[in-house]
Amino acid sequence: MLLSSIHFSLPVEDPLLKFLLILVIILLAPLLLNKIKIPHLLGLIIAGALIGPNGLDVLPRDSSVVVLGTTGLLFIMFLAGLEIDLEEFKKNKWKSMTFGLYTFSLPLALGILSGHFLLGYNWLTSILFASIFSSHTLIAYPMVSQLNLVKNRAVNITVGGTMITDIMALLVLAVCVGIVQGEVNTAFWTQLSISMAVFAAVVTVGFPILGRWFFKKVDDKIAQFIFVMVMIYLGGLFAALAGIEPIIGAFLAGLSFNRLIPHSSTLMNRINFVGNSLFIPFFLISVGMLIDFRAFIKNFETIKVALIMTTMAMAGKYLASVATQKTFRLTRDEGRLIFGLSTASAAATLAAVLVGYNIILGETESGEPIRLLNEHILNGSILMILVSCTVSSFTTQKSAAAVAAKEQSQLPEDSGKRRFLLATYYESTVEPLINLANYARSSSDKEPIYVLSVLTHSTEDVLEEKNAQRLLNKATEVGAAAEITIETVRRYDSDVIHGIGNEIKEHNSTDLFIGVAPERGFSPSFVYNLYNGYLRNNRVNIGIYHAQQPISTIATNHVLIPPRAFDQKHFLEVLSLVWNLSKNAGSKALFYSTEQNLKILESIRRKKTVDAEFIVLSDWNLVEELCAKIKPDEAFISVMARPGDVSYQTAMHRIPNILQKQFENTNYLLLYPRQEPSSTTEPGNSLHREIKDYQQITDLVEKLFK
Repeated sequence: MLLSSIHFSLPVEDPLLKFLLILVIILLAPLLLNKIKIPHLLGLIIAGALIGPNGLDVLPRDSSVVVLGTTGLLFIMFLAGLEIDLEEFKKNKWKSMTFGLYTFSLPLALGILSGHFLLGYNWLTSILFASIFSSHTLIAYPMVSQLNLVKNRAVNITVGGTMITDIMALLVLAVCVGIVQGEVNTAFWTQLSISMAVFAAVVTVGFPILGRWFFKKVDDKIAQFIFVMVMIYLGGLFAALAGIEPIIGAFLAGLSFNRLIPHSSTLMNRINFVGNSLFIPFFLISVGMLIDFRAFIKNFETIKVALIMTTMAMAGKYLASVATQKTFRLTRDEGRLIFGLSTASAAATLAAVLVGYNIILGETESGEPIRLLNEHILNGSILMILVSCTVSSFTTQKSAAAVAAKEQSQLPEDSGKRRFLLATYYESTVEPLINLANYARSSSDKEPIYVLSVLTHSTEDVLEEKNAQRLLNKATEVGAAAEITIETVRRYDSDVIHGIGNEIKEHNSTDLFIGVAPERGFSPSFVYNLYNGYLRNNRVNIGIYHAQQPISTIATNHVLIPPRAFDQKHFLEVLSLVWNLSKNAGSKALFYSTEQNLKILESIRRKKTVDAEFIVLSDWNLVEELCAKIKPDEAFISVMARPGDVSYQTAMHRIPNILQKQFENTNYLLLYPRQEPSSTTEPGNSLHREIKDYQQITDLVEKLFK
C-alpha cells in the first residue's frame, strides 16, 4: 500500500522523492568534489543542469524549487550585509564606490560596442544587452565566509561595489524598458526617486528599531530565527515595490541587522547553518536547472552570441578588478579575489534578460514576435552564467586560500591565552555571562569557557545540589546552541570565595566574571564580598556584570577610563575586553577619560577599527552626572582599580551605590585589572612616557587585540 502511493515516474512529481533526491545531491556533491579539488558550489550547479528539465529531466523546476532557490539567493545577500565589518565598510566606502563604477562601466562599454558593431543591434538594445553582464552575483561569497575573510578589505570593497553595480544595472534596465514603453519622463524619475528613498529609509531606519525591540522582548530562539526570515523577505518585498531587485532589499536588511546579530551569537549560528546547508544549495541547483546545452547546437548564432557575451563579461570584470587593484595598491591575490567574487552572473542577469525577452516590439511577416532581447541572447546568457560561475568558483577558491594563508602568517605570536572563569549562583546570570565572555574575547581565542558552581554545604543538601546542576546544565545548553566550548565545574569548598580562588589557581584563569542578579542588584552583602573577598585575588582581571537586556540590543557603551589607567600594568588586557565587546556585539563605544589617555585610545583605533568617540573627562566626581545621561538601550562600563593601585580614584568607592540607585534597569560592567605579578608599574615603564612612540603601542595592540 505504501509503495503504491509513491509514483516512480520522470520527471519526479512526488514531493517525498523530489526532496530526498535534492538532499542527496546537497550531501554528496561537496563530499565527492572536494576530493578532486572542484568547488562544491560548481558541483551543485552542474548537478542541477544534469537533473533539470533541460538535462535528464529527473526533476522539474517547479514553484517549490523556485521558492527555495529565491530564498537561497536572498540569504546570500542577507549574509553579505550581516557579516560585513561596518567600520571597515565605512572606511572603504570610496573604494567600494570606485570599484562599483569600474565593474559597471567597463563591462557596459564593452557590451555596448560588441552588441552594436559585432552583433548589429540598435543602440537601445545594445545598452540593455550590455547591462546583462554589468551586474554580478556574489555566488562564491560562502567560500570567503567559511575562511573567515568577510572582514578582509578586498571582500569589503567587492561587497560594497556589488550593490552599486547591481543597482546601476537595474536602473539601466528600468530606463530602457521605460523608453520602449514611452514612460521616461519627469513623472517616471520622480516616482523612481521617491520610491527608492522611502524604501531605503524604511529598511535602514525602521528595521533596526523593530529588530532591537523584538530581540529585547522575545527570548525564544526559534521565534527570533523566524523573525529574521520574515525581515529578509520583507526587505525583498519592499525593494520590489520600489522598483528594484529583491536582492538589494535583502542586502540592506543584512546591514540593518548587522549590529543586532553578533557574529558569534546563537542566532547567527542558526542563520549560517540553515542558509549554507539548505537554502543556498537549493539556489545553486535551481540555477543549474536553467542551463540547456542543446540550445548551443541548434543554431550557430546562439553560439556566437554566447561567446561574445561570455568573453566581454569576463574581460570587463577582469579589467575592473585589475584597475581596482592598481588604484588602491592591493596585493595580486586580493585583486584575483575581487575578480573571483565579481565575475559570476546569475540573479540580476536573469532578471534583465527575462524582462527584455518578454518585451515584444512587434511581429514579423510570419507572425513571430520581435523581442527587445531575442532568444539567442536568452540562451547565450545561460552559457555565460555557467562559465562565469565556473570561473568564479575556481578563482575564488584559489585566491581566498592564498589571502587567508597570508593573513594567518601575519598574526602576531600568542602573548598568552585568555582563560575565562564564570562564577554562577543565579540561573538568570548564566546566559548573559557566557555571552559576555564570548563577545569580549578575541575571535582567535578557542580556549573553553569555564562555568563554575561552588557548593558550600554537604552533599546531603539536595536543593543546593539540584540548583548547581541546573546552572551547569543551562550553561551547557547555551554553549551548544552557539557552538561555544563550555567546561562546567562543580566544586565543594568551605565558602564561595575560597572555592573561586582555588579554581582560578587550578585552571590558571586570567579573567573572572561574576554576575549580579537583576532582582538583587548591588546589595550590601555583595559589595562587602567584592571588596573583602573577590578583589583580594590579584591573579585575575575581574568583571562584575549586571544584565537587564541582551548585549546585542545595546546601541552604545559608555566607557569610563581612570586618569592613570595606562600606568596600570595589566590595563590593556581589560581594555581589549571592552574593545572586543564593542566590535563583536556591534555597539558604539563612547570613551571618557583624560586628554592624554584619549590620544592613546585614538592611536589604537587607527590600528584596530571600532565605532568610537572620545570625550574628555578628568574629574571622577562628575561620574554621577554622566550616569544620569545614559539612555535606554545603552550600557555603562567602568575600568576600576583596587585601593592602592596607581589608577585608583576615591570616587570609585561610590560607584556601586550610584549603580544601585540609577541602573536598576540598565546593563553595566565594572572591570578590575589584575595586579599579579606586581600591582604598579614603575615610572620608567609608563606608557605615558612613551606616548609619542606609537610603535610600542602598536606592538602591544597586535598582541592583545587579535
